[in-house]
Amino acid sequence: MESERWIVCVEPSQLTMIDMQNNAQVTRRPMQAEAAIMNPTHNILALRSGTTLQIFNLDQKAKMKSFAMPEPLVFWKWTSPQNLGLVTGTAVFHWALDGASEPVKMFDRHTSVGPNTQIINYKVSPDEKWCLLGGISAGAGGGVAGNMMLYSVEKKVSQPLQGHAASFATIKLQDREDPAQCLVFHEKKAESPPQEPPKLFVMEVGRDPTKGAPFRLPPTSIPVPADAQADFPVSLVVDAKDDLAFLLTKMGYVYMFDIHTGKTLYRAKITQDTVFCTCPQDSTGAVFGITVRRGQLFRLQLNGQSLVPYIVSTLRDNDLAIKVAGRLNLPGAENLYAAEFERLISSHQVIEAAKLVARSGTILRTPAIIARFQQIPAEPGSPQPVFQYFSHLLETGRLNEQESIELAKPVLQQGRPQLMEKWLKDDKLQCSETLGDLVMPSDTGMALSIYLRAECHEKAINCFVQRGEYDKIVPYSTSVGFKMDYSSMLSQLLFNNPQGALDLAKGLVNAEGGPLIDIQATAEAFLSSNRVQETTAFLLEALKDNKQEHAYLQTKLLEINLIGGAPQVADAIMQNGILTHYDRAHIGKLCERAGMWQRAAEHYTDINDIKRVFKNSHQMNPEFVVAYFGKLNRDQSIMLLKDMMSRGPNNMQVCVEVAKKYHDELGSEELVKVFESNKATEGLYYYLGAIVNFSEDAFVHFKYIQSACMLGQFKEAERVCRDSNIYVPEEVKEYLKGAKLTDPRPLIHVCDRFDFVDELTEYLYLNSLLQYIEVYVTKVSPTKTPMVVGKLFDLGANEDFVKRILMAVGSACPVDEMVEIAETRNRLRLLQPWLEARVATGSTEPGTHNALGKIYITLNRDPKAFLTNNMFYDPKVLGPFCEALDPSLAFVAYKKGAGECDDQLIAISHTHGLYRDLAKYMVERQDLDLWAKVLNKEDGEDGKEDPQRRLLIDQIVEWALPESNSADEVSCTVKAFMAADLPGELITLLERIILQGSDFSDNKNLQNLLILTAIRADASRVSTYIDQLDNFDAKDIALICVSESHMLYEEGYSIYVKFAKPEFTQDKEEQVEMQVSAIGVLVDFMKDLDRAKTYATQVDEKPVWSKLGKAQLEEKLAADAIESFINAEDPSEYVLVCSEATEAEIWNELIPFLEMARKTLQENVLDTELIYSFAKTNKLTELEKFISGPNVANIQTIGDRCFAEGLYQAAKLLFININNNSKLALCHIHLEEYREAVAAAGKANNVSTWKQVCFACLRAEEFRLAAQCGLEVIKYPDHLDEIVTYYSDLGHFTHLISLFEQGLGLEDAHIGIFTELGILYTKHVPEKVMEHCKVFFSKLNVSKVVRACERARLFKPAVYLYMADKQFDSAVKIMMERAPSWDNDLFLDSAVKVRNSEVMYKAVSFYLTMHPTLFTRMMEVLEDHVDHSRVVNQLRRTGDWALQLGQPYMKSVQKHNLSPVNEALNELYIEDEDYEALRKSIDGFANFNMMALASKLATHELLEFRRISAYVYRCNKKWNQSIELSKGDRMFKDCIDTANESADPETVEKLLRFFCETSEKECFCAALYTCYRHISPDVVLELGWLNGYHNFIMPYFIQTFRRTHLRLKDLETRTAPPEEDENAQNNIAATYGNLGGFGGGVLMLENGGMPMGGIPGGIPGPMVAASPTGGNIDMSGFGVASMCCLSSSLSSERQIYMRSSSRLR
Repeated sequence: MESERWIVCVEPSQLTMIDMQNNAQVTRRPMQAEAAIMNPTHNILALRSGTTLQIFNLDQKAKMKSFAMPEPLVFWKWTSPQNLGLVTGTAVFHWALDGASEPVKMFDRHTSVGPNTQIINYKVSPDEKWCLLGGISAGAGGGVAGNMMLYSVEKKVSQPLQGHAASFATIKLQDREDPAQCLVFHEKKAESPPQEPPKLFVMEVGRDPTKGAPFRLPPTSIPVPADAQADFPVSLVVDAKDDLAFLLTKMGYVYMFDIHTGKTLYRAKITQDTVFCTCPQDSTGAVFGITVRRGQLFRLQLNGQSLVPYIVSTLRDNDLAIKVAGRLNLPGAENLYAAEFERLISSHQVIEAAKLVARSGTILRTPAIIARFQQIPAEPGSPQPVFQYFSHLLETGRLNEQESIELAKPVLQQGRPQLMEKWLKDDKLQCSETLGDLVMPSDTGMALSIYLRAECHEKAINCFVQRGEYDKIVPYSTSVGFKMDYSSMLSQLLFNNPQGALDLAKGLVNAEGGPLIDIQATAEAFLSSNRVQETTAFLLEALKDNKQEHAYLQTKLLEINLIGGAPQVADAIMQNGILTHYDRAHIGKLCERAGMWQRAAEHYTDINDIKRVFKNSHQMNPEFVVAYFGKLNRDQSIMLLKDMMSRGPNNMQVCVEVAKKYHDELGSEELVKVFESNKATEGLYYYLGAIVNFSEDAFVHFKYIQSACMLGQFKEAERVCRDSNIYVPEEVKEYLKGAKLTDPRPLIHVCDRFDFVDELTEYLYLNSLLQYIEVYVTKVSPTKTPMVVGKLFDLGANEDFVKRILMAVGSACPVDEMVEIAETRNRLRLLQPWLEARVATGSTEPGTHNALGKIYITLNRDPKAFLTNNMFYDPKVLGPFCEALDPSLAFVAYKKGAGECDDQLIAISHTHGLYRDLAKYMVERQDLDLWAKVLNKEDGEDGKEDPQRRLLIDQIVEWALPESNSADEVSCTVKAFMAADLPGELITLLERIILQGSDFSDNKNLQNLLILTAIRADASRVSTYIDQLDNFDAKDIALICVSESHMLYEEGYSIYVKFAKPEFTQDKEEQVEMQVSAIGVLVDFMKDLDRAKTYATQVDEKPVWSKLGKAQLEEKLAADAIESFINAEDPSEYVLVCSEATEAEIWNELIPFLEMARKTLQENVLDTELIYSFAKTNKLTELEKFISGPNVANIQTIGDRCFAEGLYQAAKLLFININNNSKLALCHIHLEEYREAVAAAGKANNVSTWKQVCFACLRAEEFRLAAQCGLEVIKYPDHLDEIVTYYSDLGHFTHLISLFEQGLGLEDAHIGIFTELGILYTKHVPEKVMEHCKVFFSKLNVSKVVRACERARLFKPAVYLYMADKQFDSAVKIMMERAPSWDNDLFLDSAVKVRNSEVMYKAVSFYLTMHPTLFTRMMEVLEDHVDHSRVVNQLRRTGDWALQLGQPYMKSVQKHNLSPVNEALNELYIEDEDYEALRKSIDGFANFNMMALASKLATHELLEFRRISAYVYRCNKKWNQSIELSKGDRMFKDCIDTANESADPETVEKLLRFFCETSEKECFCAALYTCYRHISPDVVLELGWLNGYHNFIMPYFIQTFRRTHLRLKDLETRTAPPEEDENAQNNIAATYGNLGGFGGGVLMLENGGMPMGGIPGGIPGPMVAASPTGGNIDMSGFGVASMCCLSSSLSSERQIYMRSSSRLR
């Protein structure tokens, strides 16, 4: 039973599982296993059978993991849902459930829980950093001893414990934020007397020392009954819910302990049987258990109602009862709490009384207790007791309803609602209706928050109304299900607050479940009040879902704006597309009536209506027109396009744009017909030019080429002909040929690209354009010269012209094609001058030389010399050419191929019987691949040898080789025979050469070849050849013999023995090398060590003995190897010898070897191993004698080795020899010679040594010696923590403090000593802390001491240290968090010095909350250090009163021109109705949201504020809004100035019409005077005629006519046509050639000419290409002239106008 969920029972043939959470349902599975345990949280089963472990997922019915343990398990347990703990006889493993990992070894079992211990418990701490293993074993006197081991995973150390049961518990301690992880265990020492009771230990493990001392309780005795003295625990289970521990024993007793105090709460005997299995129930704190014999299942749980009375009446421990009742909130201690409270109050211990109330749960937290605290008078200099009470309650938890009300009363009376806001935010108060009523007069927002939490719906809605948050009413009432009458509320708001009514109406129509009001009725109500704007806003919100049933309302919404004078609103609505169900035809007519041509076109579907609207297309946006065609079908688009084209060239540009964009949909052919039907060749050209680069339609490309040629755009035609791959070449070619263009370049490109070269040549030749033929082959396509020349040959052209072309083309003409064409036409000799000219220029092309060779061979001009000497012709070409004329010339040509024509050479030799030449050629070539071609021939079908190969071999043997004097040629020939698998012929050949006498008889290579051939072909002859031959490479041949492929070990051994003799090898060193190789064959290959030893004895050479010793060493014959090395006097393998000897532990045999080696070597290893051998053989006398003499041993290393192996006496001698007092001291420690250890440490004077000796003396309780060593250790700052930790772990705090106090008097006392002493004082002697800090401040590590002070709640010293150390950030934080430590001057002085600016902003909030009257003074100090925008935002968040409070501060910082500051001050000025200050602020500081301010002021009740609104609109170029606002206030001068400043003719025209409508003649005249530059004359004339203002407009027209006359005159002068050039153009062909030809550069694909934006009227004239500027009319001076004319005339405009106006007046 691993948890409360399952009980698993293993039976002989099945597995029984009981589901405790499913009415004890029993499930049986046919599984055989020795043991099974279920996962505590998941349906995962672990099975064990022998050493095999398996884990199954029962839900998925699949095996998760399996593993075979190396040794049997003795215990296993789920330590967590994800880990299985496994205990074997020697170690503990963890097996993670996730992944495919194997069990990981955690630690070895301690000797105290060795193999004789039965493991009954294994626990892992919640943080998985501590492991506890427990078991029982037979004790003295027949008892049962308990042993446990605690293991630290991080430190990898273990500690034995004497006890029977233990467990880990995580508890929450009072006055501590972090939880404590405690080890709770039972201790019963074996050496303790029987009458001594066992003890319960509670100690915290794993806490970070920097967070403070760990929690630990003194051991408490366990009350064991008299009849259970021999009883012992079997399980300890922790109740994590109530922090209790249940201890169950073998005899059936249960003990219940309080973990916080360690005291025993209850003891009883619950069963007569032994409990063997327990587990906790975390949800209830109960404990389940199963007994052994009867298998009973029982459950133990705390009876909370009876616990406290039991403690009081039976245990008589009132203090324990109070603590338990308060912690667990249990009844029964009411009287105790009351009595204790009265005692504390009577003794004036207010803080303690408050803490008692907080700990009591709900017992003492009553109105009577609050009244008691309120009645207590306050002491001078201290806060009210009731405030102390509430403060402590707030720190520890949440106030109840009555406490919250009583706290709110004085806080609100003092005007500190920010405290209430903070407590509500932290959920420290219980909200109620009464509390909301208290807060309502001072803060509506806070009251709303309280009502919402208290669920007071009606009052919450009233708060929404008072705050003007009408949009929140409906969502809130809907969410809480509150019903109310919205109609009456809406009607009331419509007259008092229209904007509020609008917000409410929006909320009502957006309510969940559908609108709560009638949309149409509400809209009519708004309209009846003449609220068009609000009606529009409401309908937009109500109709946003765009439903079909709202079609009438959608139409009405658009209609009221189109008719009511706000067409721009309707335009915006239609632009957004949020409404789609309105009457489109009706709205289209309204749009057309309002002059909204584009909107009207969008709403019409009939083509006649569309044509009517498009009569005004010149007033439409061209982009709209282009996009509109995308909505029409193909026929409609064509009809509309024809209609627009028929109206003249003004629509040409936009029609071209339409054709560009929709050519795919409308079809290029139809569009071309439209343009051609209107004779718009220019438009067709520009349209096709835009799409030709992307179109894949051949028709488009052809028409573009045709239109370009018609307009004289030959370059564009040439570009498309050159770059396009789309057009039909034949069609374009025929058109260009028929067009008879003066410039044939387009035709040249077409014919060149599509291989119409013959037709091109014929066209040019017949039209006498011979210069273009030459230009074509030299500039455009030299590679097609052969085709041109061939066509010229066919046309019967002059040979001189052809030769001139060839000479002009030169090397650019491809030779092979030219030669082929000439040969087919029998004109090859015509090419001789051209070919010789190419050779003369250094040409190395094979084709050139091949052609010349054919000419010379045909003419018989010394062909053999040419074939022999020429290096550039191709033998594969001239060889076949020569075969028909002379085979000898072909052989010469093939031989010149240097191997490339070997096949042809062999064939011609066989054909014409040239075997002798072939044999000579083969021998000289020395090419094994070539040899393979002639030798590797299969025999005939009758088994006879190929006669051609036999003839060739005979020529080689009889003639070619005898004439050869080159050993390499002979060697290559022999290798060729070997490769051809002719071993018989090869051996016969070699014997004839070597054994029968020749120049190569003593040739080493041939002898090597003979032996190697025998090795591979006939191994029986090898020994004979070894005896007969003396001049071969013995070493190499021997290596080949002993190789794995041949394994001729005896032959190899014979070679080494033969050549080791003096008659074959005179050099002694080489003889020895041969002998070593010979013994190497014996030991390495034959593995015959006895024969090798005999051979070594025979030759008696040291290298031989050495080789033998190494072999013996490899065979682990250490003693024989040592003997061989001694004979060889070879100490080279001393490292391996020492290693093998050490492994074999033959120290006595090793000593002679080491003594021999020391005669020739002075190595550290030799002397070191010799010393170690003396130590291991206990020859201490020889050891001492050796180390006293000269040696190079590493005595330090061997001393450490002896020390590690426990040879302390030997180590002691070694460390004395080298004066290593540090190690010597450790030896004294192990020998328990503490005084000598201290003396040695003094000589060593090493901190590590002092530390180890100190710790050893502490363990031996030699405190005086430990202090003597400790004083030496604490001199070093890095080791202070270890001293403190070690003393603290042993509990010697008094000695530790005494040690550091002595350390203060040290001469070299450092900062760490003073710091650690201060920390120790904070923990153990707090009364000395302040004095220590003041006296030794300069010698303290302030940060560490401050943290210690904060942990100890000593805040005054902490503040003092922070200020003295200039850590002003921390000092300020302390003063803000701890109110008694605050001082204004000190706080301000520190605030400006902080490093973290966030502290300053926290200080701002602190002063606003705690000291608002000093806020201005603080901001004066912090003005240069804070972000004023952020401070203003803080003031806004705090409330309106904070902005009023910060107004002086904001005025002082407005000079920085920050947006938040400016906006806040502007709001204050508006609230104070100070328009002069507002206007001054706007003019001086413009960094704020002007549009928001203007919108806000537009409806202000004061005129000056509305004028400011118009002024702001004007500054932001919102001319219409500014003018409309000024019109409403009849500020006509402002209107005129604004219109003139806008420079917008439409705006000025609207203003003039307004003056005419209102009969403001003077204003009309003033507007003409002021806005003269921006008015169209036709508008002035129309208005003057309609309204009879002829006298008022006459001055304007006088000046207009004068200005127009001057501009036209200057324009005629500037645009007079230049004189034509009378000189004729140069010859076209010559000019074309001089320009670099067609291929001289890459031309860019363009859109067909000049961009449309630069075409006057949209389409250029047909002669654009003839302009001298390359395609565009030069208009660079037009704009300058116009501007000059304008500037000259404007100087007199105003004077003339003023004179005319004066005459009019």
